[in-house]
Amino acid sequence: MTTKKAPPLHLVSTPMESTGSRRAPARKTVSTPPRIALALAGGGPLGAIYEIGALCAMDESLDGLDLTRLDHYVGVSAGGFIAAALANGMTPREMCAGFIENSDESAEVFDPSWLMKPAWGEYVRRAIMLPGLTASALWRLLVERRSLISALERLGPGLPTGVFASDEVDRRLSALFSRNGRTNDFRQLKTKLTLVATNLDSGESAPFGRPGWDHVPISKAVQASSALPGLFPPVEIDEHYFVDGALKKTMHASVALDDGIDLMLCVNPLVPYDATLPEVMQVMQRGLPPEKRRIPRIVDGGLPSVLSQTFRSIIHSRMALGMKGYERAYPDTDILLFEPDHRDPELYLANTFSYGQRRHLAEHAYQQTRRLLRSRRSHFTARFAPHGIELNMDVLDDPRRRLVTPLQPGSRVGQAIVSLQEVMEDLGDIVTLANRRRRAA
Repeated sequence: MTTKKAPPLHLVSTPMESTGSRRAPARKTVSTPPRIALALAGGGPLGAIYEIGALCAMDESLDGLDLTRLDHYVGVSAGGFIAAALANGMTPREMCAGFIENSDESAEVFDPSWLMKPAWGEYVRRAIMLPGLTASALWRLLVERRSLISALERLGPGLPTGVFASDEVDRRLSALFSRNGRTNDFRQLKTKLTLVATNLDSGESAPFGRPGWDHVPISKAVQASSALPGLFPPVEIDEHYFVDGALKKTMHASVALDDGIDLMLCVNPLVPYDATLPEVMQVMQRGLPPEKRRIPRIVDGGLPSVLSQTFRSIIHSRMALGMKGYERAYPDTDILLFEPDHRDPELYLANTFSYGQRRHLAEHAYQQTRRLLRSRRSHFTARFAPHGIELNMDVLDDPRRRLVTPLQPGSRVGQAIVSLQEVMEDLGDIVTLANRRRRAA
């Protein structure tokens, strides 16, 4: 790992919580640099926006951390795209230019609209089966005198396994990773990269990039890892079918932890939203449009909101249990988790397919991550110091820093409350650290 100065601008999504093992690793010497890994969970286009933003803020604010030169990258679903790009030497700012800004200067644009193309091939394959299935259903209903429900079951194989095609992901990423200085071959990378999918027939995890799984092109592994069932058809690889890696686990950080890691950075973009906002949080949101300030009740958003909250809660509770398991199983590894604030409605209400809103969300994520690092500076300083990483407070305290476009200015009262909260959170961390040292002594 090489120490570097903070780059001009980078982005991040709102990581508002971090956890670490109780025992910090011993300080590394110059001859033995720390082994650092990064695990990125999924979350669709929204998750990618969060992760790019969070990583940009970290890249800018943490001296001694080079996110393109880590020892191991683990990606699941949308996190697989980010992990593969980092392992290929793309900086978070470069990903921001292509994925968030779609700037004319960037020849490497990843447009979420690619994921909205109908899976015509899947529709045709299933349609060919319908005449025979219909005849079988009528036979069961009219000749065998079975129930209508029983007859309709015969039509099940004629239903498409996905609504949208994901082949464009493989094609575009294959071209992106085949450029000079990059590779679409796991075996040619200078670092470890693991992209996790799920074998549809066995239900077992498929760690593409590991021995026995590293012959698959990186772009194809990203496509398989992000094939959310029902939305995208399963991806065929070596006569097996694979779907989203999050079916088995949310984070899959153990893939890197098993190799022996000193510092494990985890980024999770999906959290359940806490709609029971206190008055203080409502004051902080006065700079937002009225419809974005809060959701009085999740149920008021109808079925989409209920399903979103349910999905987020299931995913997050499983991940929280996994993080506790990691801390028990790997006590000599510092484990830090970055994720959005559960009280923040921005990511919950977002439409990531809107170009303008993607820019706004990226800026929001960037600023919220900076706020997290500022407000818990004592906590992060203690966690990062053994690994030769320092918070650049000149960068974090600079109020003029922006990622893409300026945020709407909040009220002075709201800004004062935010500053007060940052001070209180940092004081809380100082007291916690002092108590731990006293108990250790």
